[in-house]
Amino acid sequence: MNKTEAKKRIEKLREVINHHRYLYHVLDKQEISDSALDSLKKELFDLEQKFPDLIAEDSPTQRVGGKPLKEFKKVEHPAPMLSFDDAFSGQDMEDWLERISKLLKREDVDFYAELKIDGLAVELIYNDGLLKYGSTRGDGNIGEDITQNLKTIEAIPLGLDDRNSIVVRGEVFLSKKAFEKFKGQYANPRNLAAGSIRQLDPKVTASRNLDFFAYDLLGFGKTHNERHSALKELGFKTNPYNKYCKNLKEVLDYYTYIYKIRGKIPYEIDGIVVIVNSNEIFEKLGVVGKAPRGAIALKFPGKETATIVEDIKVQVGRTGALTPVAILKPVSVGGVTVSRATLHNEDEIKRLGIKIGDTVIVARAGDVVPDVIKVLKDLRTGKEKDFKMPSVCPMCHSPIIRKQGEVVLRCTNPKCSSVRRKYLQHFVSKSAFDIEGLGPKIIEQLMEQGLISYPADLFNLKEGDLMPLERFAARSASNLVRAIQASKEISFPRFIYSLGIRNVGEETAIDLVQHFSSMEKLQKAGKEDLEKIQDIGPVVAESIYNWFDDKNNKEFLERLLKAVNIKNQKSKVKSQKLKDLIFVFTGELNSLAREDAKKKVRELGGNISESVSKKTNYVVAGGNPGSKYDKAKKIGVKIINEKEFLGIISIR
Repeated sequence: MNKTEAKKRIEKLREVINHHRYLYHVLDKQEISDSALDSLKKELFDLEQKFPDLIAEDSPTQRVGGKPLKEFKKVEHPAPMLSFDDAFSGQDMEDWLERISKLLKREDVDFYAELKIDGLAVELIYNDGLLKYGSTRGDGNIGEDITQNLKTIEAIPLGLDDRNSIVVRGEVFLSKKAFEKFKGQYANPRNLAAGSIRQLDPKVTASRNLDFFAYDLLGFGKTHNERHSALKELGFKTNPYNKYCKNLKEVLDYYTYIYKIRGKIPYEIDGIVVIVNSNEIFEKLGVVGKAPRGAIALKFPGKETATIVEDIKVQVGRTGALTPVAILKPVSVGGVTVSRATLHNEDEIKRLGIKIGDTVIVARAGDVVPDVIKVLKDLRTGKEKDFKMPSVCPMCHSPIIRKQGEVVLRCTNPKCSSVRRKYLQHFVSKSAFDIEGLGPKIIEQLMEQGLISYPADLFNLKEGDLMPLERFAARSASNLVRAIQASKEISFPRFIYSLGIRNVGEETAIDLVQHFSSMEKLQKAGKEDLEKIQDIGPVVAESIYNWFDDKNNKEFLERLLKAVNIKNQKSKVKSQKLKDLIFVFTGELNSLAREDAKKKVRELGGNISESVSKKTNYVVAGGNPGSKYDKAKKIGVKIINEKEFLGIISIR
């Protein structure tokens, strides 16, 4: 191929690749497979390497390029990037409307409401249709140049058809799903997103699967609503939940709706942002401090309170992970008394700058788990003590390691008593062997007396072993032994889940059973075999493969398989009525539990997925459906109600 031919081919490849990038990352549509798109990208890369003078700034191959930076340069924003004042109630919003109405001498103001995503605000500057600069908010006037990192985010276009100078602002964030593999390493998705976007090496940023929504187009249009429409036409990803509201009542109704469904939204939000829709009126209202008068953040109710860190202890989990835990002066948070809060890892302790004796703000993260979110350093007395993570495992004194790319310290001893204790608790849990009466205190007691070290030891226990122990009499000993023996027969999915393989939950265990007809086949599976299974990606595949490849695990499994009886080596399929059909469930079902509905689909030869894609055949929508419902509508997947689903599984 000569240079002229290569130039034409390169231009065509860029056009096609950008088209499919836009479909997938902006419109949530997919017309060709990932592997087909990868092959086009590879062809483009090879051609550009052969003819390097044909590489363009907006080429898809330039998303991750260049050497790691030594530091970020400072850049000045063309206009200040402002923050918002907060409101926490309907009364606060009425007071805000009254204030701006007095200034305007009018009350007929309309609004544009957006989700307040827990991410990182950035600015993009395009010249001659190309992304030239990208920066953080910084202090509002001066930010940091993070152009290389922003180019790695597929939802951000590298080039536009519009050749004018354009300034776009938006939010970089991490979805809940993308955050899953980092849980325990970072406090929340925002911290991870902020840390990822400020990596000096763009390859690290690229590996984090960051996403982006555009929310402002400086200097354009008469209304904020028009700006969002224009951003969408330019090819930017905008938030489908955003809404025009003609008055304050509609704003508050929107807030109530979003508050109700916030758990089903695929990324973290902490409220809504309400903006005066008219750009002219917005500018006329001006700025107070660093906040515009014409916009306000209506936050969700907080579940936070202040208390004192009396101590910091380190727990060792079933995978060997060392987790620092703050021992708190007991305090009520959201109506629940808490005395402990996770500090996640060593990096989080450094970020917070926490010391023993500090006064801290504690929140119930996700409305459940207590989480230290801030240290009130102004309240220090000088008596506070520094805390350092241990250099050896606090339970067995074995060496600890921190693997490259991870923030978690782990005990290297697979026989560590704490690791084994946590694992035994998982092994007997309801979703695994479900051994009634075998709680944490009894497990601790059995381990201390040397009666059990590994799960297989449980099945050899006799009543006489238990009766000498405290809290055990003949009847209680007999009941526990009977419960243990009854659990020896276990379904294949529950058995896999009981093994405690990292990243393998109940659904993944079922997926493995559907694909492999026996434990023997699963043990022999390679990474490539595992990745062929729907919803199992490279990280999960590697985790499963490594577990079965480990010598200690092989010995453990051999002992366990001799002690138990795995029934239903493959899920029982009564018919093939739903063969090759993929179902996704969202919302609340009335006539049957969701797990029973999934079981029925599997019995009829169908498959279950936790995410909606072009491959999905049916989305079953119950009451209060979540984001899966919205995505199904967007990409044209068939949505059925509970009655229609019952008809399919009974008469199809």
